[in-house]
Order: sequence, then C-alpha cells, then structure tokens
Amino acid sequence: MRQVVALFGEAEKGAFKTPHILKALPQLVDQLGNPPKESEGLFFAVQAILYERELIYFRVAEEGFSKIDYLAGLKILQNKPKKINALCLPGVGDAEILEASHIVCRMHRSFLITSQKDLYDYLTSKD
Repeated sequence: MRQVVALFGEAEKGAFKTPHILKALPQLVDQLGNPPKESEGLFFAVQAILYERELIYFRVAEEGFSKIDYLAGLKILQNKPKKINALCLPGVGDAEILEASHIVCRMHRSFLITSQKDLYDYLTSKD
C-alpha cells in the first residue's frame, strides 16, 4: 500500500479547490503543467512521486497566501476516508492556515512537511 502525501501549491493549470490524484510524473505534467516562478509546490510533488508516494495535489492561486484555497482543500481532507500520511504546505507561514492543517494532521495522524524558512516565519509572526 502506497503512502499518501497531500500537497498544496501553485501550478500552471488544473482546477482550484479540487484534489488532483497523481501517481506518476506524466500525470503531474498533464494535469498541472509547469511551475510558476518562485513556486515550490510542484518541486515537492516531483519528489513525492519519485519516492513512490501517491499524491493528492491542491492547486492554490498563490502559495502561502490564498487562504480560501487552503481552507477549502483542508476541509476536503478532513472528510477524506483514505489515510493521509503527510501534509506538505510549502510557502505557508500563516497561523490560520497552519492551525487548520493541525486538525487534518491530528485526524489522520500524519506529519506536516514545511521548510525551515516557513517555520521561522510562523514562529516570528505577531499573530
């Protein structure tokens, strides 16, 4: 049974607020296209697929800032019966988004994957 990673990030194409289920690199390119500048989501997506993880990709308008897109995707994951082994939120340092992700991580007993820069942003925010 393959482990499942849920990931939020920008992409050239694909529907917003919709889970894109991906198992191979050709699917990634066909469904989501190329990464926008400064985006990290598709970079992490490629890594997840290369490590033979099933990927649930949620396209967001802007990594770290599109609260509506993040909260809608996290709500979908709360109702997902399939176990999520890890949740990846590159570019997110926003406390509200991270609090909502904590609920999903607790429900699925999953890990939160973030970067050192994003953790620093969260820890030093004044919210």
